[in-house]
Amino acid sequence: MPAAPARPSFRNELIEATSGGEALLACLQCGTCGGSCPSAADMDHSPRQLFAMIDAGLRQQVLRSNTPWYCVSCYLCMVRCPKEIPITDLMYSLKRMAVRENLHDDRDAPDFSQSFAGFVEQYGRSFEFGLATRYHLTHRPLRKVGSGSMALEMIAKDRLSLRPTRIRGMVQLRAILDKASVLEAV
Repeated sequence: MPAAPARPSFRNELIEATSGGEALLACLQCGTCGGSCPSAADMDHSPRQLFAMIDAGLRQQVLRSNTPWYCVSCYLCMVRCPKEIPITDLMYSLKRMAVRENLHDDRDAPDFSQSFAGFVEQYGRSFEFGLATRYHLTHRPLRKVGSGSMALEMIAKDRLSLRPTRIRGMVQLRAILDKASVLEAV
């Protein structure tokens, strides 16, 4: 009886699932991605750690991680990566894999991601105050009580707006998002 074909390694599977994913092979493990990430404090593993886990074949741990779900698609990691690794795109691939294999924690992180995307679709950018209130007040609000003083300080220093602002060019953004939805469905 012929042997079953070998299953591709987790890393190779992720690379195949991601446009430009082969750049992951050049990762230096420098940590610039995690150091650039505005959501790193909420992630259970930095992107660098996640990539090391992927290399080690720790499929279950990676796909159960909250890291891809806390990626806010700001692309700072990609802009700053010395090897031009499509980190944000890899995070999207990991999300799809986790959902497909039912390995994601569907309590918190997907809601954060959906809230963020909803504000981008509505205003063309994130609305931090709305995101924080929508997400944190519905997910373990008592853990966030201590953040209130920081929020007030940010508001006082005009670093946190209480009202969302809409970008110019919403018609163009809507066209891009609609096209992306069509391409995703294919």
